[in-house]
Amino acid sequence: MNNVRKRISPLILKKCQLIKLILTDVDGVLTDGGRIYSDKGEMLKKFHVRDGMAVNLLLTHSIYTCIVTRENSTITKQWASDMNVKKVYMNAKNKENLLSDICNTFKIVPKEVAFIGDDVNDELLLQSVGLSACPNDANSSTKKISDYVCSSSGGKGAFRELADLIISMKIKHKKKLKQ
Repeated sequence: MNNVRKRISPLILKKCQLIKLILTDVDGVLTDGGRIYSDKGEMLKKFHVRDGMAVNLLLTHSIYTCIVTRENSTITKQWASDMNVKKVYMNAKNKENLLSDICNTFKIVPKEVAFIGDDVNDELLLQSVGLSACPNDANSSTKKISDYVCSSSGGKGAFRELADLIISMKIKHKKKLKQ
């Protein structure tokens, strides 16, 4: 984590300290974006266990996770339930339009929200939150507008990397306040 912090601007570190909710896309962030089909035509997805652990680590710091995805996937719903994701927003064609309702639901403001997305359909929401992030293998225009580009790729721990960054900055901030 220390190596990662050296590359991060003080502004991003301050933004991390404000975060109370992380929104995440699914395909390309929690998964590698690939799709596997069974011989029965069922679509399958592979999630990284570190990303699931991140949801629970965030909860220990009173930070909730919500999923915002264009799809309506029972696989995603099951993963979210198993991992204690607070809320899942399916069929979100214009993700940025959900931000106001999400903030009202959680009694927070946009600067207290982080979002990690990977493609052009995520960009308006990325530009509307307090901290924007993307996996290392995100679309190039998405990388340009993101506050933080993870070292990890989608489906390979990018969500966990963002969670670890936010948690570590919150811990560091609390220690400073106690001094």
